[in-house]
Amino acid sequence: MEMISTILAEIIGNIHVASACLGASIGIGMIGWKASDAVGRNPGASGKILVQSLLSIAFAEAIVFYSIFLVK
Repeated sequence: MEMISTILAEIIGNIHVASACLGASIGIGMIGWKASDAVGRNPGASGKILVQSLLSIAFAEAIVFYSIFLVK
């Protein structure tokens, strides 16, 4: 019985990491999409948009690292 609960915990952990990775990749794609759209509308603000998008991407990637460390 203990072996089944261990296997189930590993499967749930893998699903947890996979969903975090999927959500982060979708979020990063949307950030890049909207950042390029914003630069296309206002090229003069490209420096500020770049900084904000890089910070947002870093925060979205941090979610994946948190989920990996929480599973272990």
